[in-house]
Amino acid sequence: MGDWVIRMIEQSGYLGVAFLMFVETIFPPIPSEVIMPVAGIAAARGDMTLWGVIASGTAGAMLGNTVWYLAARALGLVRFRPFIDRYGRWITMDWQEVERAERWFRRNGTFFVFMGRMLPTVRSLVSVPAGLLKMRFKTFFIASTLGTAGWTSMLAFAGYKLRENFAEIDTWLGPISNAILVTLVLGYLWRVATYKPKT
Repeated sequence: MGDWVIRMIEQSGYLGVAFLMFVETIFPPIPSEVIMPVAGIAAARGDMTLWGVIASGTAGAMLGNTVWYLAARALGLVRFRPFIDRYGRWITMDWQEVERAERWFRRNGTFFVFMGRMLPTVRSLVSVPAGLLKMRFKTFFIASTLGTAGWTSMLAFAGYKLRENFAEIDTWLGPISNAILVTLVLGYLWRVATYKPKT
């Protein structure tokens, strides 16, 4: 996958960076942890500017974030209820918890969206609750853009500074991403094992 990312960026420049980040947001297995450092390396070589790389990466990711937000908003929370009623056992939520989460999101949604954009593995999912709970689009867009810009800047700057030493990026970013993923999986398994729906 890394070779394909490199070729795309070399051949398409800023447009390639934006396209890859859009696809990464829609299809998370294509990692931004590869895309943006490679783009940062290209900027260090003089093929692009660092700020141009950050801007194009942020724009592509935000396009994908907006697609998820609009899709979730179109679905809406009411239409989501039959899914909760049928599969609540496996997503460890009943409707009372959804209503409680909705109240929490009304108070803390902006911070949740902003911080969520800078967390590996979960950043692509943040748009879904924001859309389902009909967060104001302006608030969603600003918080998402700031968080996404922070994430893409960090990765691009790492590639820019480390240049060809791509392995060094993975030595510190890889364990963080893996730790977050493992924590999420263990937390989910614990919730499934201990879940008791309210009557």
